[in-house]
Amino acid sequence: MDKIDRMRAFALVAKNASFTIAAQRMGRSARLVSKYVADLENALGVQLLNRTTRSVTLTDAGATYLALCAPLLDGFDELEEKVRNEQASLRGAIHMSAPTGFGALRLVPSLARFAEKHPNVELDLKFSDRRVSIVDEGLDLAVRIGPMRDSSLKVRQLGRMPLVVCASPAYLKHAGTPSHPQALATHECILDGNMTEPTVWRFMINGQEEAVQVNGRFRMNAPAGSARLAAAGAAIARCPAYTVADALKAGDLVELFAEQRVSPYVVAALFPHNRHLTARVRALIDHLADDPALCADGRD
Repeated sequence: MDKIDRMRAFALVAKNASFTIAAQRMGRSARLVSKYVADLENALGVQLLNRTTRSVTLTDAGATYLALCAPLLDGFDELEEKVRNEQASLRGAIHMSAPTGFGALRLVPSLARFAEKHPNVELDLKFSDRRVSIVDEGLDLAVRIGPMRDSSLKVRQLGRMPLVVCASPAYLKHAGTPSHPQALATHECILDGNMTEPTVWRFMINGQEEAVQVNGRFRMNAPAGSARLAAAGAAIARCPAYTVADALKAGDLVELFAEQRVSPYVVAALFPHNRHLTARVRALIDHLADDPALCADGRD
């Protein structure tokens, strides 16, 4: 029996917590996949998986073996790609995650352009607004927007995303248009619960970044919600540019202090330090980094 098949069977079972799903991905029966894993455990002399009628979980030895064998399997896949000349015709699956709002509005159109160029690549995209564990969930990469905090991952910056301060014409007619960022202190502002300092907004003033204290009745942790609330005339919002680009073009929102924008948000691809990237994953990351529409700020 091929040792690579045993390792691949174990890795798929571990990542999916299911013999059935692993069998489907390998094109084998669940019984055969179970035999592969059992033979691997016998050969190693250790138990790699805890099995019950309801769940499959890793033992400590299994977690160690998975961390070591995953790069080997990636390397084997890469070798096969090179032998088959797949630099020109990439094939295989890419498993990735992205935040819901940015993923739907900006990432999906970019992935469609990538898929058109590489018809043999399968894209498995999971939307999540939590910071998923790339290693634990068996992902090849994650696209994230915001401050990059996870030092255990490699980061490839794809671009920067400005924060846009905006309000609806109806709000400005009712409350007046602030003439200076400091005047925001007298306005109703929407606070971003994702920021470490939601009541502090920063602007470039006379070439220096300055902090402005703001406040308001509304606090949200979803930029799209803040943008919609601002468009409804309730308050002034500060949102990543991608969430308000269409509303600005339609006139539903008006940008304030456009020449004093700051860009604290980074759009980046993250992947494990010890993971050997396959050609298809590298090609996708390069595509995203070269796609001007991914981080376009909405200015004409």
